[in-house]
Amino acid sequence: MVDLRSDTVTRPSLGMRRAMAEAVVGDDVFGDDPTVNALEARVAELFGHEAALFAPSGSMANQIALQLVTPAGGELLAGADAHVVTYELGAAAAIGGISTRTWPAVGAGLDAGQIAGMIRPRGYPSLPTAAIAVEQTHNLGGGGVVPLATLRSLREAADEAGVSLHCDGARLWHAHVADGVPLAEYGALFDTLSVCLSKGLGAPVGSLVVGSAERVARARVIRKRMGGGMRQTGILAAAGDYALTHNVDRLAEDHARAAKLAAALSKFGVVDPDDVRTNLVPVDLGATSIDAPTLAAEAAKRDVHIAAMLPHLARVVFHLDVDDNGLDQAITVLSEILDRSR
Repeated sequence: MVDLRSDTVTRPSLGMRRAMAEAVVGDDVFGDDPTVNALEARVAELFGHEAALFAPSGSMANQIALQLVTPAGGELLAGADAHVVTYELGAAAAIGGISTRTWPAVGAGLDAGQIAGMIRPRGYPSLPTAAIAVEQTHNLGGGGVVPLATLRSLREAADEAGVSLHCDGARLWHAHVADGVPLAEYGALFDTLSVCLSKGLGAPVGSLVVGSAERVARARVIRKRMGGGMRQTGILAAAGDYALTHNVDRLAEDHARAAKLAAALSKFGVVDPDDVRTNLVPVDLGATSIDAPTLAAEAAKRDVHIAAMLPHLARVVFHLDVDDNGLDQAITVLSEILDRSR
């Protein structure tokens, strides 16, 4: 079976399992798990921030960070197709009391000037903007990478307006590998970041909130309130540490396989290879006679599993559990189905 639904389906390698089994642990709620503390310090240093906090999921890490930069009743600006808007079950409003206003869905192709024009200042007769959230890489944008110049322009606009900038960096590692932008350079652009260890890096669990020491101290309280305080978490942190050591540079292999699939499917008019920058391949079926759920179901019958994201949009995701044989199988199966649908 070739599982291309998501890069969250990876299984820990033997080396990662060994690191988990041998981890020195303590009670993280008391702050004395040395493996967690070391991982948090390592990630904070990578991004040039003062502190980081381990959380059990990317959604929790995002929601903690949003509460750090947006007070209850405050306004957050985000893309209409952003993960924090579409895939976190209204948590910003339900848990953080955050009001969200969105710009039209454009994936990674952000217009910094348009977003800057949406910022409502303090004293405005309606709700002022507190923060802006940016997704890097962009999930529904097919793994697209927001250009560094765009992020710098957003940072300037945020500073001028006195609002905060948050990065949903679940796959920020992929942007780092694709564009060669140092992690610390990304870190310098954002007040808070969430970064995931359980997607392309292959850890079974875990994300981190990154920010100032003051914000991360508050984050620890919010995490506990949300039920995210864990005990001997070093077992999980050890997997994350192993992933950072062994699995960042190899993301380029996933990008290369995604590019090969995109090139192979381009003849059916469902993928533009120029749009595939990282490990996600969006398959737009709008001009075909087959929809995404049907494509996914037909492919699954032949042991190739992909995700139907929207009625017309399927997603193929490469990760460390898919080798060249899996790539070849995916190309064969998807090509044959798409050829029949012409």
